[in-house]
Formats: sequence, structure tokens, C-alpha cells
Amino acid sequence: MNTPYATFRYEPSPDQMRATPTRHRIVIIGAGPVGLSLAIDLALRGHAPVLLDDSDRIGEGSRAICFAKKTLEILDRLGVAGPLVAEGVSWKKGNVFQRDKLLYTFDLLPEDGHKMPAFINIQQFVVEKALVDRAVEVGVDLRWKNRVCGLEPQNDGVRLTIATPDGDYRLDADHVVACDGARSPARAMLGLDFPGEVFEEQFLIADVKMEGDFPTERWFWFDPPFHPGGSALLHRQPDNIWRIDLQLPASADADLEKQPERVRPRIETMLGHSDFSLEWVSIYRFRCLRLERFRHGRVFFAGDAAHQVSPFGARGANSGIQDAENLAWKLAAVLDGDSPESLLESYDLERGEAADENIAHSTRSTDFIAPQSEAERLLRDAALALAARHGFAKRMVNSGRLSTPATYAQSPLSSADEREWARGPAPGAPIPDAPCGEGFLSENLGRDFTFLAADEATARLAPTGVAVLVANEAVARRFALATGGAYLIRPDGHVAARFHHAEKGAIRAALRRARGKAGEAA
Repeated sequence: MNTPYATFRYEPSPDQMRATPTRHRIVIIGAGPVGLSLAIDLALRGHAPVLLDDSDRIGEGSRAICFAKKTLEILDRLGVAGPLVAEGVSWKKGNVFQRDKLLYTFDLLPEDGHKMPAFINIQQFVVEKALVDRAVEVGVDLRWKNRVCGLEPQNDGVRLTIATPDGDYRLDADHVVACDGARSPARAMLGLDFPGEVFEEQFLIADVKMEGDFPTERWFWFDPPFHPGGSALLHRQPDNIWRIDLQLPASADADLEKQPERVRPRIETMLGHSDFSLEWVSIYRFRCLRLERFRHGRVFFAGDAAHQVSPFGARGANSGIQDAENLAWKLAAVLDGDSPESLLESYDLERGEAADENIAHSTRSTDFIAPQSEAERLLRDAALALAARHGFAKRMVNSGRLSTPATYAQSPLSSADEREWARGPAPGAPIPDAPCGEGFLSENLGRDFTFLAADEATARLAPTGVAVLVANEAVARRFALATGGAYLIRPDGHVAARFHHAEKGAIRAALRRARGKAGEAA
């Protein structure tokens, strides 16, 4: 309401003056966190894209505020995480209440030795502004007030029609990535269905500015005394901004409930005072929706354009930025000639698997927070009644399972070791961070693949052109590495393969598979 949002000037592009469409390797639609992250990643890999946005400003309102550890590691690699972590509110603990009684407390990162915190809370517009600045710095062709109004797939690419204040123009692209949000015009232009489930219950979301002495934790209430019959969530943000979510009846009038004269009394009842200002208010319903496929020829979908989940669990922006990382290295590998175009099919498979996992978690959270039947309500109430005394019941309580990176269990890029592993990340899993040299493992990975070896002798087996790291004690412990063992780590920090006793032939075969070349002759 009184927060300044960055605005940007429309500037004509030379492409608008040309008689025939200019061809670009990659065009990205949508300059939100997903599109910006993808654009920066590609630029750092030598493929600066054209990035189109129909607006001239950063999106208003906090919207996403919880950015998870894996996402922060991605943003660190892109060169923007440091200031965001310094400005944001770092947290890892949460409390779950029933009425005014504490049911349990959880810790999302109980072990030390990670560069990034479990989560930071920071307003989405702050993250977007940092990404915009970085995108310009690394050479992204960022075009504001460029609205895509036509999308025409062709045999060798895609033709786009773009509306600007100076009129329409056309571009050709080898590949297009639609990061244009939940209402995705690109999705509509291709006539794609966006099936799933929309839940009836509504939630009021408000950003409140006030002085408060609540700890830096996630607080969630079932049936709180200040909001009987519903649920409530409280999160701290920077600059004395607090995020409050309150469950409303399914029949509530959304336009009416957003009015300050309706919002303020609810917040006053919750806080016990009126010494606050409303910064932003919105109403939302839980939605779990998903494109059947995230790749349609030369057009890819990422973030909310590809999948949508409820906000409880912080799975929206986090999963979208992880979409971007997954796609960026694969597009770059294909454009560089290191991988066949068939590698791009693994984006749909892997991020589809991640979307299914997120939707399943989100649906279960929704059913627990807002039961859809009397049987579900009875089960929920029984779990809450037992949770204060019994560990098994605490595990049943679901106030929004918080975002964690997916393991690509079905990935065709992974190579499995024949022997059992008692510990350590499996093929397809995200790697854990650990102290490494003067810093951390997450910041010592190569931009391409990394060969992590247990010892110097094993390190000498690394394929040419692959970054090599020798595990110290902390890294070896987290990866369960013993003499002769090794991991092959992908550019996105997921495990491509692991070896109890690494051999040169097996390592090379695993690298070929991870590059999408498993079916080609060596």
C-alpha cells in the first residue's frame, strides 16, 4: 500500500525496426523470479536470452516470502543470495498450536555446516529487484512493456508476435520458455488444459507493519482462540513486516473480506492491539493444478505456468526457481553441442516428478487444514488431540509440509550402483552441503559436472573437462564416502551417479548417461 515498487522504462528494441523477424536462440516470457533466474543462469553459461515482460514494474505485494535453502544455493550461484540473506529474516524453527496450546516445535536444519539457512523470509519484490539488477549486469536483453500476443510453433522454432507502446513486431526463437504465471497467456495461446483441483476454502493474507516481540519462527494455529473454527499463520519479514494468513469460510465474499474495515478487526483480535498498518491484503483459494506436459516441442513451461500449488509449504517460487535451474543447464548443453536435443525431454520427466510430489504434499496439507468431509475432520481432530502426548500423532499433523527439493527417482540421467548404500544421497537426490576448503561444498561445484572423490587416487579417474573435488572429512561423512568411492554431481547439484569403488569405464558411462547420450555409441 505504501511500499515503493521498482518501475522500469520501456525502450524500443532494434528488432522492432526490422522488416523480417530477428531470430534468437532463447526467448523467455515473464520477468518474475522464475524467468529472471533462468535468464541469468543461461547468460552465465554464455547464452544470454531475450526476456520479455508485459509490465513495466516489479510485481506488487509480498506474495512469496519464504525462500528455501536449495533455492538460496541456486541464487548464490547466480550471484544474488548474499545481500538477500543479509537483509532477510533467517529461520529454521516452527511452532504448531491447537487453540492456545503448543502441540510441538520442529527444526528444519538441526545440523551445522551449511552455507545457507533453512529458510529466509523476504518479500518477493525485493528478490525480483535483485534479480533484475543482476540480469542487466550479465547481459540479459530485458524488454519491459513487451506483451506476447501471438505464439506460433514452427518446424524449427517458434514465431512470437509482441505488442509494445510503439506497435506490434515479431521475433523468431529456437526455444521459448513461458514463465508467465498461473494465468499464463502462453498456455492459453497453445490451447493447453490446466487440470487439477480448486478447493472451496478461502484464506485472507495480510502484510502488517508493526513492532512485535514474536520470535523469528513459523507459528501456525489450528482453531486459535482469536479466530475460532479456522486456522492462522504468522511469519516475520524484514522491516517489521509480519505475514498473517487467516482461514475464511468457503462462502465468504472475497471482495468484501479484502476491505480494510473488515480486515483490521480480525487482525486487532489476533494481536490484541490496533497499533499496526496494513501494507498489503489479498484473498486466495488453494489450487493444485498441473500441465500434463511441461515441454511442447520448442516451447517449455516453468513455475506457475506449468504447475500451481497452495501457498502453505512455500512450494510456489521455490519449485519454480528449481524448474529454471533444471532447464538452464540442459538448454545450454544442447546449444553448446555437448548433449543431444533429446536431453530436453528429461526436463519434463524430472520437473513433472517434482510437481507431482509438491501437489501431493499440498493436497494432503489442504485436506488436513481444511477437511473436506466429516471423516477427514474426525481424523484430523483425533491427530491433534493425540499430538501433544504421542510422537506418532505429531507426524500426522500437517500444517503445510515445507518445501524441500525433489529427488528425481525415475530420472533416465541417473546411474545406479549395484551395491546397497546405507547412507548418502542417492542418484537423482539433491546433494547436502558441508564445509569444504575455506567455504562450502555448494559454492565449490563446477558450472558443468563435478567429480567428488574420496581420495587423491580416485580423483585421478575423473573424465577430462569435469571439475574435481577431493572430499574432506566433513564432506566424506555426509556422502558416506570411503576409500575408492566417488560421486558424479550434475550442474544443478543433484547426484548423477555414485560409486563404492570407482572405475574409469563406469564413470565415463555415467557421464554419458547424465549428458543424455546413453543411447549413442561411445
